[in-house]
Formats: sequence, structure tokens, C-alpha cells
Amino acid sequence: QVQLVESGGDSVQAGGSLGLSCTVYGSTISSYCMAWFRQYPGKEREAVANINAAGAMRYIDSVKDRFIISKASAKNTLYLQMNSLKPEDTAMYYCAARDGPWCGLIDSFFAYWGQGTQVTVSS
Repeated sequence: QVQLVESGGDSVQAGGSLGLSCTVYGSTISSYCMAWFRQYPGKEREAVANINAAGAMRYIDSVKDRFIISKASAKNTLYLQMNSLKPEDTAMYYCAARDGPWCGLIDSFFAYWGQGTQVTVSS
């Protein structure tokens, strides 16, 4: 019933910017904890950022001051604005959501996932 669809992945040069979107279908995100994860080939998923129902944002150190997570609840859409991209940002990026009071950066706690969108940063 609940479906998350990411978009916006592309190939860009180092130092460039890219915006990702995640639209949720079948439910409202107003009460959700939502997050972005990324995954390198052959490795486990890595948290990037999350935003809770109240709008509080959290980032991992490697992306803070470069990435901005935001949401438009009226559109049921989550965003990730990525600036000053580095080659190490190259990964498949996934949107995730959890309905409940917990909001963290552990992937196993998120019930809903998108299909992923590829971000490639070249140098």
C-alpha cells in the first residue's frame, strides 16, 4: 500500500550539485520519520540524513554543511539537496520512512523503502 519513489539521480562532476526527491504514495508523511540512505556496490547501506515529524534534521558528519534534507508534507515528498559533491558520494541513494516515535539512522528500523536512485560523481 505504501510506496516510496525516488528520483533525481544523475551523473555530475565533483563540486557540482544535485537534488533528490522521494514521493510517498498510499500514506501521509506528516507523522513519519524519514531518511536518506546510500549504498556502495558490495557494501551495506549507510545513513546520510533524517528528518523527524517536527522537522528536526540530522546528518552524518561526512555530509553536514553540504547536504540539506527537507520535506513538503502537503506533497508527501522528501528532498535531499546535495552540494559540493565528491566522488565518494557516488552511491545508490534510498529513501526510507518509519511511522512512530523513533527517528534515528539505523536502517533496520525503517519499514518503507524506495527503489533507489543512482548518483555518480566524477572527477
